[in-house]
Amino acid sequence: MEIKNILVIRFRRVGDSVLSMGLCHTLRKSFPGAEIDLVINKGIDSLYRNHPDVDNVIVFDKEECDNLFKYVKKARETVKTKRYDVIIDMRSTVKSSIFTLFSLHTRYRIGRKKWYSGLLLTHAVDNRLPGSRPEQNLLLVKPLEEVGEISYSTDFRLYVSDDEVASMCARMEKQGIDFSRPVLISAVATRVKGKAWPFEWMTTVLKNVISEFPQVQIIFNYSNKAEKETALAHYNALDKDCHIFMDIHADSLIELCALLSNSSMFFGNEGGPRHMAQALGVPAYAIFPPGIKKETWLHNENDYNTGISPDDFVPFEQQQEMEYNERMEIMTVERVWKGLSAFLDRIIGSDTF
Repeated sequence: MEIKNILVIRFRRVGDSVLSMGLCHTLRKSFPGAEIDLVINKGIDSLYRNHPDVDNVIVFDKEECDNLFKYVKKARETVKTKRYDVIIDMRSTVKSSIFTLFSLHTRYRIGRKKWYSGLLLTHAVDNRLPGSRPEQNLLLVKPLEEVGEISYSTDFRLYVSDDEVASMCARMEKQGIDFSRPVLISAVATRVKGKAWPFEWMTTVLKNVISEFPQVQIIFNYSNKAEKETALAHYNALDKDCHIFMDIHADSLIELCALLSNSSMFFGNEGGPRHMAQALGVPAYAIFPPGIKKETWLHNENDYNTGISPDDFVPFEQQQEMEYNERMEIMTVERVWKGLSAFLDRIIGSDTF
């Protein structure tokens, strides 16, 4: 069987979509002649418009996602416009299954194993196995071994043009960034309230960075009004220190890619920006909140791509008997600073600086 058209359904957020690029890269390497279409939420689509592992981006905006009639209509139009040989539903929710409902002629309808999966999928895969999320994602490609040799790859990357990087570089220099010194992008806030490391502790660690590594320039990253307010609160708590730059802001995900590409490293709460940093090859140190397993979300941990989690100190099963705040407090200032300072030593001590 010749695979000509593949549809990958990957709704949800930035981090999930970034980590799904390993699956798309595997499909590209394994079926170089096939067209790969990606279904994604509006606002995230800009990351994949010129991605070499995606041919067409199919965008669902908030209204289309919230309005069932519009959602069903567009899902039906999507699968009726092109005859897909393979559909991979990476979420496999009842709602995303509507795509396969209208695609019963598609030979390979692959998704995650759930109690209802067998109704519409030809291959329901149990991918909730030990390993990182990119490794788990690749299990969804395994059924295609029936039609050809699969070149598996967990390599998830993002791409940004030279012009976009140069434009952001000019903006940063205009705001006073000196590129002969290290630039640290810091995510001091989180999109989901309550998942951020305690405010006072983050402030203390940033004070340590400024004191112990005075050559470092810190740019606070934020994506909405609430996150900006948190960033400003940190800025004020740090007495508006000259090492911190509040007026360099990315207005889109592509601009954030350019900002990260012009930086030396990332530090902050785990989330989409950290995944983007890793996909762009930017060294990162992240703080993983309780319930977010580092072994799942941090692929290929090493000296330049690392972080801290309650799981590093207390077994995950044992934490189930603890309150959320107690689990968060496992990651003390001393523990975070010990890991971060060693990380900064490695980056700043490299040949780059």
